Amino acid sequence: MAKIYYEADAPIDGLKGKKVAVIGYGSQGHAHSQNLRDSGIEVSVAELEGTDNYKLAKEHGFSPSDIKTAMDGAALIIITLPDEVQGKIYESQIADHLTAGQTLGFCHGFNIHFKYIVPPKDINIVMIAPKGPGHLVRSEYVKGGGVPNLIAVEQDATGDAKAIALAWANGIGGARAGIIETTYKEETETDLFGEQVVLCGGLSELIKAGFETLTEAGYQPEIAYFECMHEVKLIVDLMYQGGLSYMRYSISNTAEYGDLSRGPRIITAETKAEMKKILGEIVSGEFAKEWVEEYRGGLKNFNALYDKDHASQLEDVGRKLRKMMKWVDAKEV
Repeated sequence: MAKIYYEADAPIDGLKGKKVAVIGYGSQGHAHSQNLRDSGIEVSVAELEGTDNYKLAKEHGFSPSDIKTAMDGAALIIITLPDEVQGKIYESQIADHLTAGQTLGFCHGFNIHFKYIVPPKDINIVMIAPKGPGHLVRSEYVKGGGVPNLIAVEQDATGDAKAIALAWANGIGGARAGIIETTYKEETETDLFGEQVVLCGGLSELIKAGFETLTEAGYQPEIAYFECMHEVKLIVDLMYQGGLSYMRYSISNTAEYGDLSRGPRIITAETKAEMKKILGEIVSGEFAKEWVEEYRGGLKNFNALYDKDHASQLEDVGRKLRKMMKWVDAKEV
């Protein structure tokens, strides 16, 4: 069983009276900054002047600065920048301003695990990875709850790196929901695998294939959208509440029999073999290298793949239907 910490195990005292610098006021950055401040911790924010995130930080009552200024005197420096830019920013704006005994914190292990960032030995390296997007980390905290966190310590230069990380997790509300102990390796590899094979890549392709199968057979695209996209939330919510068993308890016997007898014909041994291949690419660092090179090369393939899906019939039909469903609070990009 994994070790799980709660509020009694994660005193916030490790950060009381100390300064925390948050580098980047994006999805995770805005949540960590506000939650820590509301927990009584001094927070300085680094953000690029003139950007939307800079303006948002000011609206939220912070005085965003350059990275060097934000880092100065900080006990904990939390890097919440996108994975693909962290290495470059670390080398150009962070590395030279670190002092012995400071703690570098990350919300995902990508750059440390694959060694795109290699801090000096006299620096703590910790991770608090919320298992949810930043807006949820913030909204759950405001409601008095929290999002479960993962904790990992890669380098303990001062002897209290874990206590600092636990205090950080407590300060953002994670200790209310539970903090699960892991390693940089485990978090990085399982997170990438989940995104690629199930949560994003696998689910997206399953939805697209189902929609296209129905429309190519002559069924109305609106009907296909509801069956293969819209209703996914209904099923996932049941799984979220009670796993596969509760989902199957809640649906009709016809749907349950179709699930049990036809599902294995869709996700086959060949599918699982491809999953293992993808996991191998992640563990070896092949995916990380490919992604970093794609970013440095101008994102040509990334943009082409995105544009293809963005302009698809599935997305076009969905945008039209969501406009008529006011209760959905549609978010169009």
